[in-house]
Amino acid sequence: MILNETYILPGGVKIPKLGLGTWFIEDDRAAQAFRDAVKIGYRHIDTAQAYANERGVGEGVRTCGIPREELFVTTKLAAELKSYEAAAEAIDGSLKLMGLDHIDLMLIHSPQPWDDFRGGDYAEGNREAWRALEDAYKAGKLRSIGVSNFKQEDIENLLSGCTVAPMVNQLLVHAGNTPFELIAYCQSKDILVEAYSPIAHGEILKNPEVASIAGKYHVSVPQLCIRYTLQLGTLPLPKTANLQHMHDNAQVDFVISDADMEILKNMEQMQDYGEYSAFPVFSGK
Repeated sequence: MILNETYILPGGVKIPKLGLGTWFIEDDRAAQAFRDAVKIGYRHIDTAQAYANERGVGEGVRTCGIPREELFVTTKLAAELKSYEAAAEAIDGSLKLMGLDHIDLMLIHSPQPWDDFRGGDYAEGNREAWRALEDAYKAGKLRSIGVSNFKQEDIENLLSGCTVAPMVNQLLVHAGNTPFELIAYCQSKDILVEAYSPIAHGEILKNPEVASIAGKYHVSVPQLCIRYTLQLGTLPLPKTANLQHMHDNAQVDFVISDADMEILKNMEQMQDYGEYSAFPVFSGK
């Protein structure tokens, strides 16, 4: 069962192959969402400073009844923090807010602040933020460190001067938006790609071709989409606070044929994410 499977990050840390995303889950609902997920068998939860629910996630981690060492908690450094001092302070802030003595994975949320996504040159600021993550990693506050939404040139900027290489790059990955070259580059550098929004925020449910393929396997479209990202060698992070959806999202122990994987890989690029198109990563930049 997928909930019992793990990848191994550089440094030897095990990370469960399926995580629970929490974007848009309110802080006062996050704790119960994770407690519900744990009952199903989830051990991996993903949050961020920008989600404004770290407190609730931390409460869920502390009160779910599972030993801390069996859980994997990810959070992300706010995209706007591009100095060592601000990043170091924010790392400690996340630990305090969550009530945890360590975080299993912390990422730089974006190479640019959200209001200038894919805009100006923040190379030096990213190196500064990365240095703060490195120091927190060496101090034992963070068990692993990585990035999110980083392109190849952003990663190379860090690799040019780091003492600890990024272990993870969290990217928008789904059928209809599969950055093959970037995934291959990351894998060549032993950087695990995590796939956020594997169901394209529900927009892919409208695609009849995907629905037809799902029907062949007697699975739902979300299950097919999650399985697709797994077969790419990435780690899916479907977001939900719905107990039934949590359960269904973990029922992905089937195999998509090579022919159907090719169809999914070659799907037309998704252009419209509905209400989510207002957010930078879905805006087509």
